Amino acid sequence: MSVSPGARVRWPLALLLLTANAWAAEEYSFDSSAFEKKPFELGGYLQLKQEDFALNRNGVFYKLGNYGRPQREGLDRTTGTMELVGKLRQGIGTFDFHTHSGLQRDQLAHDHDNTLYEAAYSVSPDPGVTMEAGKRTLRWGKGYAWNPIGFVERPKDPNDPELAREGLVMANCDLIFNREGALQTIAFTPVLLPVGNDLNSDFGAAGHFNPAAKLYLLYRDTDIDFAWQGKGSRPGRFGMDFSRNLASNFEIHGEWARIRQFPKPVTDATGRVTTEVGNATSYLLGLRYLTESDTTYIAEYYRNGTGYSDEQARQFYQLVNTAFTQLQETGNGVLLQKALSLSQGSYGRPNPGKDYLYFRAQQKDALGVVYFQAALTAMMNVQDRSYQLTPELLYTGVKNLDLRMRLFLFQGGAGTDFGEKQNSRKLELYARYYF
Repeated sequence: MSVSPGARVRWPLALLLLTANAWAAEEYSFDSSAFEKKPFELGGYLQLKQEDFALNRNGVFYKLGNYGRPQREGLDRTTGTMELVGKLRQGIGTFDFHTHSGLQRDQLAHDHDNTLYEAAYSVSPDPGVTMEAGKRTLRWGKGYAWNPIGFVERPKDPNDPELAREGLVMANCDLIFNREGALQTIAFTPVLLPVGNDLNSDFGAAGHFNPAAKLYLLYRDTDIDFAWQGKGSRPGRFGMDFSRNLASNFEIHGEWARIRQFPKPVTDATGRVTTEVGNATSYLLGLRYLTESDTTYIAEYYRNGTGYSDEQARQFYQLVNTAFTQLQETGNGVLLQKALSLSQGSYGRPNPGKDYLYFRAQQKDALGVVYFQAALTAMMNVQDRSYQLTPELLYTGVKNLDLRMRLFLFQGGAGTDFGEKQNSRKLELYARYYF
């Protein structure tokens, strides 16, 4: 028995609508044992996600990603995911882990992956001292969609900033000091992140220990971080961030980072590649505001010092189109191979431009329905004025179950950031069960 692609897309939506009509209420009870630290904890979630892609056949990233494949107008993808999170405590030591397993299927391919996101052993001989080693995801920075000072972590996805990410193998320590006065808390976090051929190989060149550190200060109710990463597998860099509540419902935050002698490959429309080397400065300014009606607004401006200007990006897009024209007319694929190589590097990053605006509005108990949340997210490339809109619905009224629907709409002309994406639209529906 076969199921049509349309039916696969509609099943989570039907489940969302049916469940939204249910009423769930539980009596409140207090159990002190629930707050005691258990020797072993295990949890996680199971997720089934359906995606429907409307492909942008005129976009350069569609052309590159589907080179040599049958050309399509759309794609339906089903993904099953399981994540496990566990913690084992014994004395002053704790071992914790986070695994990710996924099975994905669409009309072009079947794929699966098993990834260990985190696995680290920590020792805490004193409440203010924690030492650990293993695979860990550090979260440096105060930004919601981007983190310029996230020096020792994989970048977050601005489309889903709270999604779990794979960590890096490292050794680190937290030293925390609390005191009276204007400077209430001091915390110091040194890090060593070794890179070898089979260890953290995607971080950069092998053969370096990559020392890094972060100093945290709580000064007059303002959170401040100073971050540093020494030269090694990547160029050396340093930066800072801050966060402060101007009122109980109004917070401002910012980040600033400086990268020394950053090498950036730049191409022209003929495929001539040069490497620009220079200091790069990135920064972010943002705010979060909660209204009396439980609407949360998040806004951020991000300056990506390692990104490409509008003109530099257009040169790459022209290169791709020239490469395909050359291949069709002469059969010569040399220029296409160069374009493919560049697309797998810095030109192919999710946000390769220099200036971005991010805005999110999120309404709790939307339309008067308890546990029903509606949101709208917008992201714009300031230089070329292309943008992405993402309306979203989320229902959490059934215990341990999230039902979510998102629609991604990409808007922009030829030669623009969002106009050259692989998709012109994507509908995403998932059901996630926590245990």
